[in-house]
Amino acid sequence: MKSQSAMEYLMTYGWAILIIAVVLGALFELGFFNSSSLAPTIPAGACQVYRPQGPGTTAFINTEGTCNGELPQDVAKFSGGSEEITINSLPTSPTSSNSVTITFWMYLQRSPNPGTCVFGFSPGTVYNFIGLQNPSLFGQGIVLDSSISNLYYTWSFIAFSHSGSTGIGTLYVNGVQAATGPANGFIPNSTATIGNLGSGGYTGFYGLISNVQLYNSTLSANQIQAMYTSGIGGVPIVLNNLVAWWPLNGNANDYGGSQYNGAPSGVVFTTSWKSSYTAP
Repeated sequence: MKSQSAMEYLMTYGWAILIIAVVLGALFELGFFNSSSLAPTIPAGACQVYRPQGPGTTAFINTEGTCNGELPQDVAKFSGGSEEITINSLPTSPTSSNSVTITFWMYLQRSPNPGTCVFGFSPGTVYNFIGLQNPSLFGQGIVLDSSISNLYYTWSFIAFSHSGSTGIGTLYVNGVQAATGPANGFIPNSTATIGNLGSGGYTGFYGLISNVQLYNSTLSANQIQAMYTSGIGGVPIVLNNLVAWWPLNGNANDYGGSQYNGAPSGVVFTTSWKSSYTAP
């Protein structure tokens, strides 16, 4: 009798249980159960750096708005072609005698071969690069190649810190030192690009980029670890040394208070990204 009752139960409710299981599986794949998908988001400009004495100054510098680490509504999407964001008239670039730190979050969606530029300084047609795969390739930008396949389809925090006093560059991936070595070949310039350099045999970035920050100092390992821990919505950590801050949350404006706004070309800003992100 008990086995008969069990069979009748399965016959009656089996299809309903199967349908519920399929729906739950689909929701899981879509990231519905990812806590980051349910976190609050903020629009472009909701948090920004305020410089009361004007662009480039540091006296009484502070943040204003909703700066509690909420997720951005949008991130920048690049499709591996000529899409790029160009920033002109920057006062700081990595030369052999100064210090610089560049940080950003990225979601790589395609094998970067022969090489993909994420962030670069571009003086005319002269290009040198930082390669994630080789400490000796530190130079004028950050370039990916196929050796970093472990970073595909996952949000990663990348930071490059260069010391002007020692000439040493250090690369961090998700808050952990990944490579270090001499940073040679720097050429002063005032133009930077995000997503593409369009020359030197390197391809455009294919994927998502968010929260790009540029500093005129060498951030420490502890500071970079703290930036990673604060997540993709983290605000600049050392305001007095902040040159520019491009959240890429719906536009390419500089929310670091110095008006180094970027000019996007072919770049799409998308809200469809949260399901792929898991907070540190």
